[in-house]
This record gives sequence, structure tokens and C-alpha cells, in this order.
Amino acid sequence: MALDTPLMLPAATYKQTGNIWTALAHIITAVVGSGVLSLSWSVAQLGWIAGPVSLVLFALVTYLNASLLTKFHHYSDHRNGVNVTNRSYLEAVRNILGDLNARVCALLVFFNLFKLGVVYTITSASSIRAILQSNCYHEHGHEAACEYGIEFYMLLFGIIHVIASQIPNFRSTKWLSVIAAVMSFAYSFIGSGLGLAQAIGNGKIKGSIGGVPTDKPIQKVWLVAQAIGDIAFAYPFPLIFLETQSTLKSPPSAEVTMTKASRIAVFTTTVFYLCCGGFGYAAFGNSTPGNILTGFGFYEPYILIDFANACVFLHLVGGYQVFSQTLYAIVERSCSERYPESEFIKDFHIWKIRMNPLRLCFRTSYVVLTTSLAMLFPYFNEVVAFSGSVTFWPLVVYFPVEMYIVHKKVVPWTVKWCFLRVFIILCLFVAMFVFVGSVQGIIAKRFG
Repeated sequence: MALDTPLMLPAATYKQTGNIWTALAHIITAVVGSGVLSLSWSVAQLGWIAGPVSLVLFALVTYLNASLLTKFHHYSDHRNGVNVTNRSYLEAVRNILGDLNARVCALLVFFNLFKLGVVYTITSASSIRAILQSNCYHEHGHEAACEYGIEFYMLLFGIIHVIASQIPNFRSTKWLSVIAAVMSFAYSFIGSGLGLAQAIGNGKIKGSIGGVPTDKPIQKVWLVAQAIGDIAFAYPFPLIFLETQSTLKSPPSAEVTMTKASRIAVFTTTVFYLCCGGFGYAAFGNSTPGNILTGFGFYEPYILIDFANACVFLHLVGGYQVFSQTLYAIVERSCSERYPESEFIKDFHIWKIRMNPLRLCFRTSYVVLTTSLAMLFPYFNEVVAFSGSVTFWPLVVYFPVEMYIVHKKVVPWTVKWCFLRVFIILCLFVAMFVFVGSVQGIIAKRFG
């Protein structure tokens, strides 16, 4: 399988006309997403000190590694005596760390795209159900038994994507990207705004330093692990730094512009996350729901809640396609290169609609698989935590630091080298802790 992805676009697709504002827009748009919905729950599990501190620490780790990535856009390959321009994350890993590391990185990136499909299926189905529940509570009262299963709405989401996945290529999804970006900002602001309004209405700030209490200490440990994983899931954006940097004009240099943009983006995002997490916890305290928009801490205004959940659904419909088209392009280009004469990969037309057997079979199977896994494990917080635990450490911590060590030729056992190694190991322990906690949570809910 080829390592190139739409995250590694041909040079011709990069128009170097961007500036600090376009870079900032790309980064923040890539960041603000469904991970915001779980931040209030994460802060509730960690408490008023550890919750905000964890958000800030993840922001610092993200900023550190984003700062390292901006230095890899232009790389001098001393082994081959050439200067290389790394236009994507995967290109940088391959050129600096070699093919083996690039293959491992590619698998992790592809897994990251796949697990987003599962998370998006769970979240979107929860939002559809929440709209029906919101209307039911408004009509019959807050004590009404407005219970709806989630499996049907996952199937509905899957059917939509069986059809939408037949969009031929990534370029055809630009309009989906625009809709997804607008929707993500809309529901994020509504969720944080409702939390603030609820806290003001209560006349006090709920919550405690220790977070939500539990009967068993070990259960508290697992919940803390899952909360940290949910926060890790919300900080994915170093993956798109080099792609964004490739669009920047100079002077000033792209590295200077990207460094400023990353600093502003991390600061803005962290403030926004602190508001989303803090306002929700302040409003509901120990009763903070796992998903701030579907857990029904809010009942009114029901129309605004319906609108916010509709925004979530529309965002995730677009987001699913944007990320999935990346994976589709990899597999289909690889098959075309390997079997150029196969009839299975050639287009045909039905009623002027262009079809392709490979596209029809592979993309349909992919949607069926993500939908099936979502139906098997429909646990929002636990699945989000698992997703964060698997990809945050290797993609956001390990590869950027390793590339920096090679790029700057950091001498082993120097102070800088030891600091970077300790940093990697500490982050690995956190990732392992989150992984174990999230797996325990999924198993407990599935078989407990």
C-alpha cells in the first residue's frame, strides 16, 4: 500500500498564498469538533484543579510538538545530499526517520481516520436521539419516559454514508468541509453558552476539587483515565501543520508565520476548551453528562438544543466523508497501480451515473464495518478515550520528538537528549494508563 495520502498532496495542489490568518483558520477548524462535547464530563471526573490543569498540560504538549513540526518543512537530507520539502506529516516521517517508521506512522494515521468514523457514528446517532428526546420532554414534561434506542439511528447514519461515500474523490467534498466547519463552531458555542447560562441561573458554581465521587477507589482511577483520554482526543491538530505550512507565502518565512499561528491557535483553543469544560461542570457538578448536548442537563430552550444537535449531525456527516475519502483514495489508488488492467477497478455508467465496482464494494464494506463497531460499542466517553489513547502518544509526541532528535542531531546523553527521552517516556505512561482505563470502561459496559 502506498504511503501517499491526501494528507500528502502533490506539489501542484499547494498554492502558497496563505498568511497567518488563513493558517489560524485551518488549524482551529481542524481542532474544534466532537471532542468538545465530552470536555465537561472530563473536568467533572478530574475536579476543579486537575481538570483545567490537564487541559493546559495537553495544550503545552501539543504546542511543543507543533513547534517541532514547523521546523521540518525544509529538511536537509545529509545522507543523500539533497534538500527536501516535507509537505505533509507522513512525508516528514519518511524523509527523516526512514521507510519503516513511515509505514508504522501511516498505519496509525489510517487507524486514526478509521476510528473517527466509529466515533462519528456513535456521536451523530446520539444527537438524532437527543432531538427526539428533547421534543418529547418539552411536550410531556421532564419526568416523562422519553426512551429511544440508538441502533436505528446508527443504521440511518450508515445508510446515508453508503450513498455519500460514492462521491468519486476528495475534491468533491469541499462543500462538506465548509458546512462541517460552520456546524462545529455553532454547536460548540451553544453548548458552552448553555452551560454558562445554567451556572448563572443556579446562582452558584457546582463541583469540587476532587471531582465526581465514587464508591470504589479503583472505579475513580478508571474514570480519571477515561477523562484524560477524552482530553487527548480533543487535541489532534499537529497532524495538519505541515500541510498548512505548505500553503503559506513568504516573506516572512513559512516557519515564522506557522510558529505564530500555532501559538495563537493553541492559546485560543485552550481558552475555548476551558470554557466548554468549565461552564458545563460549573452548571451540573456531579451530574455532568458524558455528552453536554445529549445528556439532558439542559431541557430548555428545546429548539436551541435541537438546533445544536442538528449541527452536530451535519458536522459529523461532512466530517465522516472528509476523513473517509482520505482512506478511500489510498486503497483505490494502490489497487489501480497494482492491477491496472482489472475490470473491477474500471468505471461504468448506469443512467448517466458513473459507478465503479471497487468503489462500490470497498466503500460500502468500510461504512458497514464502522457502523457495526459503533453498534457493538456505543459508549461515547469510553470509545473517545480509547481513540485518544491509541494515537495521541505516537502521532503527537513520539514521531515529532524523534524527528527533532534526528533533524538537530541531538547528541545522546546530553541534557537535551535526556530531557526529550524522559518526556517521551512520561507521555507513554500516561497513554498506557488511559488505554487500560478506556478498555476497562468498554469491557465493563459491554459485558458488565
